[in-house]
Amino acid sequence: MQDLPNLFLIGPMGAGKSTIGRLLAAELAREFLDSDHVIEARCGADIPWIFDVEGEDGFRQREVNMLDELTRREEVVLATGGGAVLREENRRALRERGTVVYLYTTVEQQLRRTARDRSRPLLQCANREQVLNDMYVRRDPLYRATADITVRTDRRGPRAMVNEILRQVRRLADPLPDSRTRTVR
Repeated sequence: MQDLPNLFLIGPMGAGKSTIGRLLAAELAREFLDSDHVIEARCGADIPWIFDVEGEDGFRQREVNMLDELTRREEVVLATGGGAVLREENRRALRERGTVVYLYTTVEQQLRRTARDRSRPLLQCANREQVLNDMYVRRDPLYRATADITVRTDRRGPRAMVNEILRQVRRLADPLPDSRTRTVR
């Protein structure tokens, strides 16, 4: 699918960005990138360790640098970290260099999907639901303002989500697909 732009997936933790991103990339025969995994590979350390040593601000600066690099690649599907939209430079790079898809999910669904996950530093606390609600209030408007497309992920399986995303992306890329083939009489 050479005619489609880069696809950048944004949304909260547990929305399915990595799972859906891998499937999208396979469907489009494109490279799949997960910005958090690339950061870990380059640093030789996992995200919780980076948070412990450098704090959230240190991690966010690494994320800015990584997203600037990754969004410049061609024909990729990129899953971003949940907090990538917190920095204006990230939002700008995403908007200017591809089609941004917001994978929306509810806090309840996030709680279910991250219940056993110990690799998310911001959820290592007593009241995970409150933390997720606070993040939602702060980040949802940023996700919506950055996205070209918003797709709700907590009602369908990953394959159905991929089909929905591709349908909407194709509509953005060519809003009048039949207009070239119709014969006017």
